[in-house]
Amino acid sequence: MTIAVAGGKGGTGKSMVATSLAFLYAKKKETFLIDLDVECPNDHLILNINREKKELIYQTIPKWNFDICRKCGKCALACKQKAISFVPKKYPAFVKDVCIGCKACFLACPYGAIVEDRKIIGNIYEGKNCGINLISGELKIGELASGEIVSSVRKYSDKLFTNRNSKMVVIDTAAGIGCPVIASIIGSDYLITVTEPTPSALHDLKRIIYLGKHFNIPIGIVINKYDLDKKFCKRIEQFAEEENILVICYIPYHKNFVKASLKKKVVLDIFPKYIKIFEKMIKNIKIHEKLYEKIK
Repeated sequence: MTIAVAGGKGGTGKSMVATSLAFLYAKKKETFLIDLDVECPNDHLILNINREKKELIYQTIPKWNFDICRKCGKCALACKQKAISFVPKKYPAFVKDVCIGCKACFLACPYGAIVEDRKIIGNIYEGKNCGINLISGELKIGELASGEIVSSVRKYSDKLFTNRNSKMVVIDTAAGIGCPVIASIIGSDYLITVTEPTPSALHDLKRIIYLGKHFNIPIGIVINKYDLDKKFCKRIEQFAEEENILVICYIPYHKNFVKASLKKKVVLDIFPKYIKIFEKMIKNIKIHEKLYEKIK
């Protein structure tokens, strides 16, 4: 089973929920936690893991054979990223840091003067603590292809799951609704959307729920820090009811969650009194899944 944990807005507690779920699941079965917030991965910090670099991630980029190039400039016209600049009667100039590897220039060149080269755009890491197998991807600073990193990490992870016959996968996505998030949630069995009782969080919650419904993934809402504004919490509940989505968990606001982050510990490990909250979340996920299957 694959559970994706997402949140349209950053800072809602998405990583806290993902690591806590993985912590509980790991007590009963082999569990993988996949950190797909590739621009700012931090699950290894929460779990106090010294990650080991396992694999480099490459991106295809163009390379010109100037013996064949006729200085026509069609490659520059095809490049929507403006990674190729062209001055008439001169060879194209290429800025590799701007290139996203779309290969439009390969198709545009009528003389076959462009061949494949590659550049490093990120890394895949592994580590383990608290019984959790962590896999994380990290985009190289200055690169743009975060969606490609996510896809590469998922392909790498799928091989491990198959070889080790793992039964539980928790995915921690990036914030927002862009390509990296889409690549993270596709193929998941369940989507947890983490929000908080604020107008901006509700606005972004609606957007991430739109994605989940588009890909026909059963969705459950977690309201973190619900007691900061119980009145606004009611607005989130009303929205959930209108969209026929279950609120599967309410997490209170407390400085213990901050303390756990500072100590680089899973909050359930040092404050076990919160375990019941997350056990109820797991129970609600199971119930919701069964209801969803009946509806389908």
